[in-house]
Formats: sequence, structure tokens, C-alpha cells
Amino acid sequence: MRLFCVAAALFFVVPAAAWASGGATIVSRDLPVGGARTTAGAAAPTVFDLVGFHWQGSGRVLFRTHTVSGRWSSWRPVAPEAEDLPDPGSAESKKRAGWRLGSPYWVGASDRVAYRTIGDVRRLQAWYVWSPVGKATPLRTTAMAGSPQIVMRPAWGADEEILRARPRFAPSLAFAVVHHTAGSNSYTRSQSAAIVRGIELYHVQGNGWNDIGYNFLVDKYGQVFEGRGGGIDRNVIGAHAEGFNTGSTGVAVIGNYSSTNISSAAYASLVSLLAWRLDVAHIDPLSTITWKSGGNPKYPAGKAVSLRAISGHRDTGFTTCPGAALYARLPDLAKAVAATGLPKLYSPAVTGVVGGAVHFNGRLSASAAWTVTVQNASGAVVARGKGTGTAVSWTWSSAAAPPGRYTWTIEAGSDTRPATGTIGKSGPAPPPPLPVLAGLTVTPPVISPDGDGIADALAISYSVSARASVTATVKDFTGAVVATLFSSQTQSARKQSFSYGAGGLPDGTFTLSISATSFADGRATTLEAPFAIDRTLTGLALSAAAFSPNGDGVDDTLGINFTLSTQVYVTVQIEQAGNLVATVFTGPLPTGLSQIHWDGSTPAGTALPGTYDAVVIVDGVFGQTRHAASFTLSL
Repeated sequence: MRLFCVAAALFFVVPAAAWASGGATIVSRDLPVGGARTTAGAAAPTVFDLVGFHWQGSGRVLFRTHTVSGRWSSWRPVAPEAEDLPDPGSAESKKRAGWRLGSPYWVGASDRVAYRTIGDVRRLQAWYVWSPVGKATPLRTTAMAGSPQIVMRPAWGADEEILRARPRFAPSLAFAVVHHTAGSNSYTRSQSAAIVRGIELYHVQGNGWNDIGYNFLVDKYGQVFEGRGGGIDRNVIGAHAEGFNTGSTGVAVIGNYSSTNISSAAYASLVSLLAWRLDVAHIDPLSTITWKSGGNPKYPAGKAVSLRAISGHRDTGFTTCPGAALYARLPDLAKAVAATGLPKLYSPAVTGVVGGAVHFNGRLSASAAWTVTVQNASGAVVARGKGTGTAVSWTWSSAAAPPGRYTWTIEAGSDTRPATGTIGKSGPAPPPPLPVLAGLTVTPPVISPDGDGIADALAISYSVSARASVTATVKDFTGAVVATLFSSQTQSARKQSFSYGAGGLPDGTFTLSISATSFADGRATTLEAPFAIDRTLTGLALSAAAFSPNGDGVDDTLGINFTLSTQVYVTVQIEQAGNLVATVFTGPLPTGLSQIHWDGSTPAGTALPGTYDAVVIVDGVFGQTRHAASFTLSL
């Protein structure tokens, strides 16, 4: 028989993490699951105006919120947009792997949350965001040629300090994906910037993404906000349509449009934004394309999917986004976009190689005189072709052109946005010098420096390619240096390794940074690796170093004892030489002392005599930690 006993209250709300970001704050809490499936309403750790949920398991979660003025909202599903995610395999998709990520909801100033779980929900976290609303003054905007007025990131208060990585760019843009944020439609014009700021904080600090997921956001008042950084006219890869982020731009209308039409102001701004952004990419808004999925639950990786140039999120995955009312308007939206900002050049393309026939093609929205110009690396014109009509078609016979890189331009008058690109190759570049540092590894990814000899320290290794001055520091989640391991230490060209016990640092997520500057030529390299400290479990101890489950009443069971600092999901298992022998317990355990008993049974019967490990795996706030203690079994 398997037994466990717990010396603590069964469930209570436990703090998990809190961050501040430019006046906005985010706090997470683990919420109890199991037993009763509905809560009457748990007090939030802080007043909040935006909330999101993460959970593990295949079930569903409903929630409602209580405003500070004393009113409960209606019940809402947590995740109507299940695939508002980064592309699979990308670095930002790994931070919260294993969790289902709910969308952020703007709820106004609130102080309590009630929730219901349906089906298999093993863990549940709430992320409470407080994003203060600024004064009701006009937001500073900017516009590029042909673009609408756009509220840029500094104007809405984007926090550039919390970003996890530099933006990534696709080679080209092929289509747009329209979303809704699925939050409340009841917001004021002055609250819109706070909503965008709250979504950024939730996406970065809650979901672990590099930046806000959408490329643009549009509110019901027609304000257009720059989303993910990197340049509004560049092919920034977002995190808005899992498997379809690369090659798309994601535009989210703030609010829920399942049964409510978007406002005329939002519609007009959406038309203007898409007309400009697709024109920058020379995309016909009425065209269709065939695009290969990068992988999601609806379309496996490599699946060819037919998409419209202006698609809804539901076209790329299992979701109701952007809501039935908005989705029904996409065909008319595409027609309005196609009629805006004419004339246009669509689908410019170049085929062939320098030294042979190079073909230039494109299509104009109206008949016009067009010119194709080819210039060499010094800017001199080496070829030019002209024509009139809607079809651009010209061939450059480049047999006499020397090898090199050439720039081409297709123009059709001052009112049409020209297209430009390069063809050919420059001479071979010299091989780049080896980086001063390479191969940084930090293991394990989560440590618990509690002095029990298990995962107490990081094992750090890297290679130095030239004699260099090396500095090692630890940064917290804000990027601030919280520990210097060594500074300006001279190291020779070889593999280096050392251990670090993280003494004095609190639980949390951190980054190890190693910087080196070569003495020979001043080349510098910095490598960084994340790690976490989690002392959720301490004091792992066994009731005996040996036990004999033979039924004689003496040492028939083994007690596995440990102390938890918060309520967490725990797995206790028996291993031999790294192989699983028996799972003794799996499930949530509360704060305090726990004792799990094993009677020697396995799926194949009583375990055979030998040496084993009692392993406790804890799904802590900052990652999974593994603790083990050895014992012997005799009969």
C-alpha cells in the first residue's frame, strides 16, 4: 500500500513572481486545482486591470473578475486564441513549454478572480497586470509615406528593458493575419495605450516571449499602435499565429468581435494600415497564396495551406479569432484595401543569374509606363529596359557583365511605390575570425542551493580561442548585474570550467554572462545562458539507508521526506541506474513537510534486491528541479 502524509493546510494562494515595468506591474499566483471545480472568488494579490491564465492539462478554464466598484463580470473562457504563439522550435516558444497560454484580458480596475476548471487541469496560474492609464492627452504619432498615423513604441510606453532578444526578420512578407485581442470592448480612448502596455508585459514576463506578439494593434477609436519592435516597414517575425509567423504581419483589433462589429473608425484605420503595409511588400490584397505551415495542431509542419493575402487567424489554426463578426468582413476589407492608395506594383520578381538571361517581371494595378534599371556596385547604370502596360516584363542579357552584385529597380511613375533588390554575388569575403568565446554550457538549468548536495551549484564551461581578459557576471530578469564571479581575469586559449553556488541570490530567473576581450587584436565576445534558482524543495531525507519490504513488520516501508516552501506539483519515483522502476506519487502537495512511503512494489511485483535512487521531481515556479537520494533494498 502507498501512503503519504502532509503536515500543512491543503490549499492556499502562493506568490510566484512579480515584476515592474515602466509603471506597469505583473504578479503571478498559483491557484488551487482539484477537489471543488469552482471558486467563489479569490482575492487578488494586487489591484489589476488586465489578467491572463496559464495551465497544464487538456482541460478548459473559465473565469470572471470583480471590479473595485463591486461588480462581477460574466464568465469567460480563458483561451479562445489557443495558437497566438511563436513558431514551434523558436527560442521564445521554449520559455513556457508544457503550459497552455491564455490570452490577456483587459478587465478594468479589479480586485478578485473566480474560476472554474473543466476536465484535466493539473496546474493553474493567474497573471495579474496593473497598467496605469495616463492622462487623456493625444498620443504622439508618426507616419511614413503612405502609412496612417501610428503610435510608436515610445509614445505608448513600451518597456525596451524587458525585451528578451533582438527582433528576427523574414526574407519577405507574403500575407497579413487579422486578430482580435478578445478582451473587453468597454475601454476609453485614453486606456488603449495602457492595454497595449499591459499586453506587452504579459507576453514578455508572463509568456516568456521576446516582445509583444502582434506587429500592430488597432483600437476602436482608430488609433494604430506599433507592436513588436524592429521597424514598422520591416518583415519582423511576430508571435501571433503559430506556424505562420514567418512571412506574415499580425494586426490585432483591441476588443472582442465575435458578435460585435468593429467601429467605423477601426475599420478605416485597418484599411489604411493594411493598404500601406501590403504596398510596402508589393502584395495584391485580393490575391491568394499557398504557404507551408511551420507546424501547429491544425496544420503539421510542411503542410501546404491556401491563404488569402488578408487572412483571419482562424485560417491558420484552431481558433475563433478574429471573431465571427470581424471575420465575415474580411472579403470586403480586402476590396477596400485594394482600392486604397492606387496605383500599385504587385509581385515584382527576378529570375536568372548574372552572366546569362535575367528576367524581370511584375504587375501594375493600372496601365502605366514602367522602367527597369540595373546598377553595378559603384552605382553606374549598366542596363535599362522600358515598356508600357499593366505587365512588367523585360530581360537583361548579362553575358558581358562581370561577376559581382547588382542592384535593380522597377519604377512606374512617381505615384507608384518602386521595387528594388539585388542580384549576383560579391567576391568571396574573407573568413571571419573565430569568436573569442564559444560553447557556453550551464547545467543544470535549475539549481536549489540548499546545502543538501543535490543540484546545489551550476557547472559552467566554455572555450576561449585566444588569450583574453574574461569577466563573468550574473544578471537578474531586468538585466541588472547582481553578482560578479570574476572580473578581467586573464585566461589562455583552452576549455575553461568552474562551478558557481549562487550564494546569497534569491529564487528567480537569472542570466550568466561571460565576456572576453582578446589581448592580441581587441576582438570581444559575450555569451549568455539562462538559469534559475528554485529552493521550493529542501531537506530531502530517507527514513533509512536500507529497507526490506518482506512483510516481517520491520523496515517494510521507506519514508521519503522533504519540505516544500510553496504548493507545487510533485512526482516521486524510484530509479535504478537511471531507469524508472516505480512511480510512487504524482500530484500537487502543499507547503510544509511531506512524507511519501514506498512499500517496494513495482508494476512487475516487489522490487529485487539492489541499490536504488528515490527521486523527487518538483515543477517549481522557475522550472523543474530533480532531487535524488540513494538507498539499498534487501529481502
